[in-house]
Amino acid sequence: MNKNTYYQEIYNRFGAVTRARNCFLYTKKNVRLTDLYQENGRAILGWDAGNAFTFFKNTMNRGQVGSFITEEQNKTKRTRLEKAVSTLLQDDFKVLFFGNKTDAIKCGLLFSSENTSIYKPWNPENVNYSKNDSVVISPCFPWTDSIYITAIKTALLEEKLPEIKDLLASLNSISVPFALQSGITRAIYNLIAEIPLRQEKDWFLYDTVLNAYFTRKGPYLYPKVSKEQYDSFLLHCMDCELLFNPDYNGTSIIPFGADKGVFTKLKNNPFLPTNN
Repeated sequence: MNKNTYYQEIYNRFGAVTRARNCFLYTKKNVRLTDLYQENGRAILGWDAGNAFTFFKNTMNRGQVGSFITEEQNKTKRTRLEKAVSTLLQDDFKVLFFGNKTDAIKCGLLFSSENTSIYKPWNPENVNYSKNDSVVISPCFPWTDSIYITAIKTALLEEKLPEIKDLLASLNSISVPFALQSGITRAIYNLIAEIPLRQEKDWFLYDTVLNAYFTRKGPYLYPKVSKEQYDSFLLHCMDCELLFNPDYNGTSIIPFGADKGVFTKLKNNPFLPTNN
């Protein structure tokens, strides 16, 4: 289902979303929805993003708005964001920003056609990202759905940049305002702190209900429901006050910290596929 269509269906049933906290959305009709879509993973740390919004707001309040080059960005050494990314990936990386995932991946492949990966926190495959030459990261910070970070190992970037500069210029690279970079930087540090706190014991709690509809790998849910039935399943779950990823090929995310009771309506009213 198209994301905008999905959001319209939420509005039709529950009215406007008036507040978003943790893994919950609160609506005009006083209904609390449990969010397993989480902005396609951008809100995996919760909609309040820890204290990342505070860093974003404080930077704006200092007047560092717009996409101008700031003193911090003009340094020859790593920026604060690059330090955060390097800490997350456990090696020395520089970063470039892109307005879509396709170009972010293409950038990584320009530098390393065989050793580029996509970052996924709590990756069930237990990937060692420090061994990758380039890594594409979706910031775990709401409001960044059109921002992708391509992290490239510093030595590799310096070595290959001259020869691929023209090809790189053809991609949709973007400039990200420093205030937003500050929020993303803090969100990455929050993610680093959170990674050891979420484990299998926090994710299997909901298997008794969700196993009928999804295959779970770590905190990620992959649909068992057929693609043809998926839209109907989404709307059924929405009526049970549960929101899943509207993209059949995407993943939904376990609502960390939610009580098992949020799945009671779905448990008592299971989705029954229709026979075509």
